[in-house]
Amino acid sequence: MRFTLSAPLRYLLLLTTTWFAVFLLTRSVLLISHLNEAGSNPLSIFGIGLLYDLSFLAYAALPLGLYLLFCPPALWRSRGHRWFLQGVLSVSIFIMLFTAVAEWLFWDEFGVRFNFIAVDYLVYSDEVLNNLLESYPIGTLLGILALIAIGLSVALHTPLKRAFNAPLPTMRKRLTGAFCLIAVAGLSLQLVDQDSPRGQGGNAYQHELASNGPYQFFAAFRNNDLDYQQFYSSLPVDQIAKQMRAELSEPNAQFIGTDPLDIRRMIVNPGTPRQPNIILVTIESLSAKYLGSNGDKRNLTPNLDQLRKQSLYFNNFYATGTRTDRGLEAITLSIPPTPGRSIVKRVGRESGFASLGQQLSAIGYDSVFVYGGRGYFDNMNAFFSGNGYRVVDQSSVDEAQIHFKNAWGMADEDLYRQTLNLADADFAKQKPFLLQLMTTSNHRPYTYPEGRIDIKSGNGRDGAVKYTDYAIGQFLSEARQKPWFDNTIFVFVADHTAGSAGIEDLPITNYQIPLFIYSPKLIEARESSQLASQIDLAPTLLGLLNQGYQSTFFGRNLLQENSLPARVVVGNYQHLGLFDGKDLAILSPRKGIRRHDQALQESRESSATATDPLILRGITYYQTASYGFKHQLLGWKPSQDPSAVSTQQ
Repeated sequence: MRFTLSAPLRYLLLLTTTWFAVFLLTRSVLLISHLNEAGSNPLSIFGIGLLYDLSFLAYAALPLGLYLLFCPPALWRSRGHRWFLQGVLSVSIFIMLFTAVAEWLFWDEFGVRFNFIAVDYLVYSDEVLNNLLESYPIGTLLGILALIAIGLSVALHTPLKRAFNAPLPTMRKRLTGAFCLIAVAGLSLQLVDQDSPRGQGGNAYQHELASNGPYQFFAAFRNNDLDYQQFYSSLPVDQIAKQMRAELSEPNAQFIGTDPLDIRRMIVNPGTPRQPNIILVTIESLSAKYLGSNGDKRNLTPNLDQLRKQSLYFNNFYATGTRTDRGLEAITLSIPPTPGRSIVKRVGRESGFASLGQQLSAIGYDSVFVYGGRGYFDNMNAFFSGNGYRVVDQSSVDEAQIHFKNAWGMADEDLYRQTLNLADADFAKQKPFLLQLMTTSNHRPYTYPEGRIDIKSGNGRDGAVKYTDYAIGQFLSEARQKPWFDNTIFVFVADHTAGSAGIEDLPITNYQIPLFIYSPKLIEARESSQLASQIDLAPTLLGLLNQGYQSTFFGRNLLQENSLPARVVVGNYQHLGLFDGKDLAILSPRKGIRRHDQALQESRESSATATDPLILRGITYYQTASYGFKHQLLGWKPSQDPSAVSTQQ
């Protein structure tokens, strides 16, 4: 007896087969363009990729399949309905082709398939859409994709006609087909997730190539807020508490919290308290590798190279994450990157923390967050205004004062001009200030005012880096003429690097960023090679001010002598790492644990257990940070007089 597919299933099979062909083509192109990084096991990549492709198709085909199976026969045979299904096929081909191109562009920028960053880009669609319009010939591209989709639809006319003319199923076959579709989707839900079967550890490029972009997008949308206790390895509270206190037991700190995992402590910084102004510039995507003083031969950073000689410069300094919101979170709150979304974007839970701005506002500073773009992006306005800052962003500035802007905001020189105005206003009121800036120019589409540098605007990252450096040079030149300059500390630090993708999940070399602390009258110029990260900046600045305070910071004062073991915390939205200057511990969902020995060199990966001292330290930081956030132990509380507190432990 010959088996014949019914008309609805023929149509559904035709549709999903075209989708599958696009998935296969996308994976093949990405693999061919990254053969060196992906290693020598393409069959495994395609085999695992097949499971993700089929899993996504099982979910995507379910609602359409149920509609087709239970479509009334009279409606199915109508001319209008056939035109409708022809349109569905054409539109779906266009969407899948568009998705494939979007995946290529996303991979080109981030080195991964769609993830939570793509989810955020969908949320903040205005900036992203404008960025795309300024970066790529979108109109032409969409036109080409539409023509290809129409052409493929025409080429599929014959099999589509056969599907329309195939016999309709009996009610029994409809019910059987519906049951099979639901069963396959349910089986996929049970057997396939973001990490299984693609795995963790090993070659990250292989895992990403084996994935399916649309599947990863929806999985990230569902899982971008991960509960530490549920997904990551944890240890008994008493063990974690003991280790955490060992990590934070500076000579001038006394713990005062009653909860074993409460890190709140009184900090007594020696010396006479002072109130210099602080201008803290967080620079978009400035990797340490771009500095000419670090060996780059393109002369992109002449001003920063000169500034390095005049500053307290940290040459072994690391970002905690891969996104702007992670850098701002670490610098402002001095907290490791908890899994899932950053605190900056946890709407409804982003405020009330003991931030750097809150600490300085409490002693009379005007704490201001100054952003070149619109602060609703990444929830910045809500985060900073809820944590002791007032906010000045692009929407606060008169358009006449903005000489150049792109999709992400005003040019850096306009941002610095606003900063000078704010500083002048506070100085006139004899009020010390913290001006915490976030720049935008070193970001795709890499456009900036013409005539500033010798690289034409919009020609790529090199030009954006050189313009970033130019704007800093101009800013400092103007600041040196101000009466408040001698009593001001300038800090220049990146939010993250220009790219963090690599063969490994957390390629530590790709997290290195520069840190300049510049104040000719207040701080001696020198270089420090101690291992440090963004979470150490806030306590270091408060140490420079000789200010005592009640701390919930996970960071340390980098200028204070201590015997604490070195460490850097790094992560992305899933993997959490602790680097000790040599080896790297990585914690992953599904309670994964592993380590990379000689992480800056050949990086040998091996499995590990929670008894490993490096793993223990990693669990300690992340379990404590997640617990502190969840149980509201990191909130702002007015400090008692620190000078009355003994520093004895």
